[in-house]
Amino acid sequence: MRAGFLDIDCGRVETAWWGPGPADAPTIVLLHEGLGCVALWRDVPERLAEATGCGVFAYSRFGYGQSDPAVLPRPMGYMHQEAQVVLPQVLAAAEIRRATLVGHSDGGSIAAIHAGGRAHPSVASLVAIAAHFFVEDLTIASIQQAKSAYATTDLRARLARYHRDPDNAFLGWNDAWLDPAFRAFDITGFLPGIRVPVLAVQGEDDPYGTPDQLRALGASAETLLIPGARHAPHLEAPAATLSAIVGFIQRNAAP
Repeated sequence: MRAGFLDIDCGRVETAWWGPGPADAPTIVLLHEGLGCVALWRDVPERLAEATGCGVFAYSRFGYGQSDPAVLPRPMGYMHQEAQVVLPQVLAAAEIRRATLVGHSDGGSIAAIHAGGRAHPSVASLVAIAAHFFVEDLTIASIQQAKSAYATTDLRARLARYHRDPDNAFLGWNDAWLDPAFRAFDITGFLPGIRVPVLAVQGEDDPYGTPDQLRALGASAETLLIPGARHAPHLEAPAATLSAIVGFIQRNAAP
């Protein structure tokens, strides 16, 4: 892994590279979940780089990992801001030439908004893992449980191992999702605008979303429901999930 930082208009973000650089191979760009960061991808980047021959690039969004803090409270359109303003700056600064966006949870939503709008010219395909395209009651109930866990368990201490400001990371995500105005979040209007191949993966037992999220993509997308997995199938059922992702990338993002 080659760790570093990128300076963009909005501030400094933590980054990491595995495998070849963008001049030598296509790049898998990892967009983390609502409480994720570079480190919380675990061994997934290394495994993807080894299996595909692609470079893998990950960054921590503002407020996460070792990146600059986010301004709180986050606006209700924070994922649109990430997709339409921040992500294009990151791709340009990292000199990405041909990319597969692989987004988990919030990261999958951000990737879908980006691909369905004015996508960066490097974006050639999209993998959405447990992405949210609209708000469900199940999602809000699980996020409310996370709020209780943050107040009453060691969740804050565990997040502090990965985020330089765990309150900024947690509250930025949790407060936004639990704001009553966030019930209006719905990005299904972006989905018809996606012009690249799509693979959507979800755990069968995901406490943050039902298979209706997969169905929202329509027949043009490849979808996979992983038995025995919850909200992070790439970590909970890595063999099945990474096999599907690798096969998809080999079909759609070959050098």
